[in-house]
Amino acid sequence: MTTTKLDLSGLKCPLPALKTRKALGALKPGDRLEVRCTDPLAVIDIPNLISETGDRIETTLRDGDRIIFLIERRMDRSDRLSH
Repeated sequence: MTTTKLDLSGLKCPLPALKTRKALGALKPGDRLEVRCTDPLAVIDIPNLISETGDRIETTLRDGDRIIFLIERRMDRSDRLSH
C-alpha cells in the first residue's frame, strides 16, 4: 500500500476533480491518494467524484486556504463493472 501525493494548489474547477480522477486510475486497490487543493469548490467536487468512483475519502482537512483529502482506492474499474 502506497500513498501518492498530488498538489493541485492554484487550479480551478474542474481541474482538481479531473486530475484527481486521472490519478486514481493509476492506483491499485488499497493505495491512497493525498490531494491538496486551494479551489473552494473542491469540497463539493472531490466528494462527488469519489461517490462516482466507489473509492473512499478517509479524511478531509483544512490548512489555511488549502483543503487536503486522503482518498483510499477501493477497487479497479473492471471490478466495479463486473458486480
